[in-house]
Amino acid sequence: MRTFAFLLTLVFAACSSGESNGQRNVASGAPVEQGAANAPFSPAFAGQTRAPEQRTDVDIVATEVADGLSHPWAVTPLPDGRVLVTERAGRLRVISQDGSVSEPVAGLPAVDARGQGGLLDVEVSPSFDTDRLIYWSYAEARDGGNGTSVARGRLSEDAARVENVQVIFRQMPAWRSTGHFGSRLVFDREGRLYVTLGDRQQNDSRELAQDNSTHIGKIVRINADGSVPTDNPFVGRAGVRPELWSTGHRNIQGAALHPETGVLWEVEHGPRGGDELNIVQRGLNYGWPVISYGIEYRGGAVNEGISARDGLEQPIYYWDPVIAPGGMIFYRGDLFPWRGDLLISGLNTRTIVRLELGGERVIGEERLIAGEYGRIRDIAEAADGALWVVTDEDNGRLLRLTPR
Repeated sequence: MRTFAFLLTLVFAACSSGESNGQRNVASGAPVEQGAANAPFSPAFAGQTRAPEQRTDVDIVATEVADGLSHPWAVTPLPDGRVLVTERAGRLRVISQDGSVSEPVAGLPAVDARGQGGLLDVEVSPSFDTDRLIYWSYAEARDGGNGTSVARGRLSEDAARVENVQVIFRQMPAWRSTGHFGSRLVFDREGRLYVTLGDRQQNDSRELAQDNSTHIGKIVRINADGSVPTDNPFVGRAGVRPELWSTGHRNIQGAALHPETGVLWEVEHGPRGGDELNIVQRGLNYGWPVISYGIEYRGGAVNEGISARDGLEQPIYYWDPVIAPGGMIFYRGDLFPWRGDLLISGLNTRTIVRLELGGERVIGEERLIAGEYGRIRDIAEAADGALWVVTDEDNGRLLRLTPR
């Protein structure tokens, strides 16, 4: 293992520590240096973008635990301290804290590993100690194209294979595309599973994010066996997929439950500008592609070129220029001084983006390990409060971050 260290300097702005009605006051000051915005929009409310930079005095040590991974997509801790890491080409690895990397876990179904596709997220069952079930999402080739699917299986006692594999969900319809599979998996407190699903990155498919007869550009909520919870918001509505939880999303690759409220938060890729942070409420429409805080990659407006419309939800925060978000967690530990903050892995920015929260508003932003280790694809918290991160590269790495 190799160890690197760097110093993150400066201190919190004095006004960031004030409390008012249980929420921290919004701080003033300059935002993180990030260049000019691509889109001409003004935020819908103060603090919706470019929050004040709130830099912390933390000396972070990054220890390289493993390398040689091929474009790892997700890292998830196991109860025994090892981690599961997916490689987009279709391999699932078990990695020990001493850097031992397993052979690929046997028994997974074939993946469509073209473009952004492949083996994507992996999550451990809430009752893993008794059932040893793991869940994973992947791009699956099908008649008519491909789509995001979710499977589960029992991890053998020696962690060498998965057994009794079942595909419990398939995004419909299939589409001929190699982009925007979404694919983050999050269990709620009742053991139901949220699955985030992309818009498939084409002009015609993205319009289906507003079509509730499809799973495209949606978040779905299913039971652990793939059946539909009876309290889902669209159950019983003609022509609507009963799995739907929320609609109007572009490409969500980061999501996490709020540690106090249990509500799902998500971060999604915008186009050129307009990455969004949303609090996901049952049955609501988050607007894509009707509204956006970005523009087309080629330049020009997305559809009507508007950022707000009645009946469509506003993000609580957005970025322009984008950070290209990967995974996201609420930090719950005590090892770093960030308890309750959001930590988001940044691909384009090659950072971890830390967001300081005051209730349901972002009141500060910080960029950590900026440019040090390449494209940060995913982030997870270890039992001791350390952070696991994986880098999205041909020679991808698993890093463990701790304070000095």
